[in-house]
Amino acid sequence: MEGANVIEATPFMSLVAALSYGVASMAMVFINKAILMQYSNSMTLLTLQQLATTLLIHVGRVTGYTKIKDINVVTAKKLFPVALFYNANVGFALASLKGVNIPMYIALKRLTPLAVLVAGIFSGKGRPSKQVSLSVIFTALGVIVAAVGDFSFDIFGYSMALTSVFFQTMYLVLVEKSGVEDGLSSVELMLYNALLSVPFLLFIIVVTGEFPKSLSLLFEKADSLSFLVTLILSLVMGIVLNFTMFLCTIVNSALTTTIVGVLKGVGSTTLGFVLLGGVQVHALNVTGLVINTAGGVWYSYAKYQQKKSKPRKIVPDVEAHHK
Repeated sequence: MEGANVIEATPFMSLVAALSYGVASMAMVFINKAILMQYSNSMTLLTLQQLATTLLIHVGRVTGYTKIKDINVVTAKKLFPVALFYNANVGFALASLKGVNIPMYIALKRLTPLAVLVAGIFSGKGRPSKQVSLSVIFTALGVIVAAVGDFSFDIFGYSMALTSVFFQTMYLVLVEKSGVEDGLSSVELMLYNALLSVPFLLFIIVVTGEFPKSLSLLFEKADSLSFLVTLILSLVMGIVLNFTMFLCTIVNSALTTTIVGVLKGVGSTTLGFVLLGGVQVHALNVTGLVINTAGGVWYSYAKYQQKKSKPRKIVPDVEAHHK
């Protein structure tokens, strides 16, 4: 890349990045649930998603559609923990989706904002404002109230989801730090993440015994058009989700990215009651969602007030990389 292309992180760009991530994240939950109902080898699925990401970026680079910096060993070493936490997060999340219905999966994952807030304090980022802190706590309270209304209990699924929350927290904090300090664009972060992930994932699927049985099962199911369509959607949306998540984290913050996830979860939870194994509606679920949404709106207002009093930051120009 010749020179540093930068653009101003305007409120409009911040909003577009957040909305894009929210839509992609909501769609991905249902697509992953649909594919896992037919193909339970979650780690093999994650490996395929990362291979598809690497291939797409490589093709874009060869054809000149996107221009990114050459792979740097020093940067790769810095980003290795990011890739490690990413795969741990997604791996445990996919595992939890096997046994937990979508509304409860989303409820458990909504505990991430509070974890990110605490991690930010201990990592030296400083204490957030009182309004931001209270809004995040209020959002988490809504999660707990909604979760109490779940009379089904899958200890494996719940433990997998909570473990995923921990790894997602570490992952998002590291992504934000990497994007700011190294000046990497969303596409560059995606490439490093995919390249560092593939060897690790290949090792995991071999050690756990998923491979080569998972590959044989994949070929068997390839005769089904519905399965192929769902699989392709899963691979494509995996790329879209990664891009929008990296972009939202760089343009906004790790905490903003998690709050967007909380807000999109309201729609996902509502649909989850009737789609892909719907669940019975309980008063506590509805009450918890109302509290959760109120916390999200409160947070958005608090962040808007902060944004007006701070200078806009400069971020890598992803679009300038395109012809």
